[in-house]
Amino acid sequence: MFDQLSERLQSTLSDVRSRGKLTEADVDRAMREIRLALLEADVNFKVVKAFTARVKERCLGADVLGSLNPGQQVVKIVNEELTDLMGGAGRDLVFSQKGITVILMAGLQGSGKTTATAKLARLLTKEGKKVALAACDVYRPAAIKQLETVGRSAGAVVYQQGSDADPVEIADWALGKAKDEERDVLIIDTAGRLHIDDELMDELSRIRKKTKPHNVLLVVDAMTGQDAVGVAESFADAAEFDGVIISKLDGDARGGAALSVKAVTGKPILFASTGEKLDQFEHFHPDRMAGRILGMGDVLSLIEKAEEQVTEDEAEELQRKMAEETFTLEDFLKQMRQVRKMGPIGNLIGMMPGMGAMKQMKDADVDEGELDRVEAIILSMTPYERAMPEIIKGSRRRRIAEGSGTKIQQVNNLVKQFGQMRSLMKQMANGNMPDPQQLARMSGRTQRPRIRRR
Repeated sequence: MFDQLSERLQSTLSDVRSRGKLTEADVDRAMREIRLALLEADVNFKVVKAFTARVKERCLGADVLGSLNPGQQVVKIVNEELTDLMGGAGRDLVFSQKGITVILMAGLQGSGKTTATAKLARLLTKEGKKVALAACDVYRPAAIKQLETVGRSAGAVVYQQGSDADPVEIADWALGKAKDEERDVLIIDTAGRLHIDDELMDELSRIRKKTKPHNVLLVVDAMTGQDAVGVAESFADAAEFDGVIISKLDGDARGGAALSVKAVTGKPILFASTGEKLDQFEHFHPDRMAGRILGMGDVLSLIEKAEEQVTEDEAEELQRKMAEETFTLEDFLKQMRQVRKMGPIGNLIGMMPGMGAMKQMKDADVDEGELDRVEAIILSMTPYERAMPEIIKGSRRRRIAEGSGTKIQQVNNLVKQFGQMRSLMKQMANGNMPDPQQLARMSGRTQRPRIRRR
């Protein structure tokens, strides 16, 4: 979502960093570019004006203009102000000290509220909580069925009384049922409308009074840009929500909603939906998002994603195999599958410091179909062949190529490059950095994921 903004900001700050000394004119020029970049990203113009004023004031301080490396100081200031703009430190839900925690979901129809409800349920379930969902959207066709389907996939129980019951009574009944079953969390999925109206707000208010939620979360669609901020302002007056869930953050909108909503409403973004799958949902960390926008990467999120897929024992076992050069194609297949579970490869690249600023990375998509072909080749091998790929010759290669629907040359490339990779992994596991020429030779021969130019 932030690609265009990120590119503009990184280009502007790169120019600032290249200057050995900064003048007030240099700062003014940089602020103009930053202002234009934010406005083009559909950030609220009042927010842009206040943001650039703060950055300029700090940049014109004597500790910046008079420093040995003023360019780096400006980057640091922009990073800090971007973080503050999106809410500063990351926030979390408020949980009841004793008994059940109630979360009330609000939002317009089409904002992704029901899906966000299931995603939040899955996240809390993974954190060890017993979650129940209350189906209180009785107006939208198939809304209850949708919640039952996604709720079941998320590992939560769904309470519903059909589409003829009163939503306020459903919420009250569901709360009693959740307490009887000793659930830790009840998430109430309320009805949405195509636009804000008195009836919607009144129903939401009555559900709130009846259930006394610990958290009221507003789901806003990032694709609607500044309109999402207007929606948030309206709900802030009537629903008094506590935090925001930004949905569809993986879309191609310009990102103005995520950068404006905290400044306009005073309410923090708590979670972000980064894809269609239930596991593509994460806590929103303003400092990490600012780092991604400025091309600094997001190593902490990358580590957290990796830790979800690999246990400490598995990591130690992997390191041992690398050091002893006993890493097999079976191990390689397992690692590749674990990496793919972390999300689209392109998203992972964006979390690596500096990678977002590389032109070839920004202008390319990883062809994940190539990874499917690699997996098909390995699955067409016998267990013995995966453990001892050096025995794969002639007829074996033909059989594997036919079984995987690939060419013999592709099988040859995989076997050859796996051998080189295993040798390289041994060097690195033993603390030796590989020879750059060796890396160059590998990069020219590796059967790696193809890059599609946009």
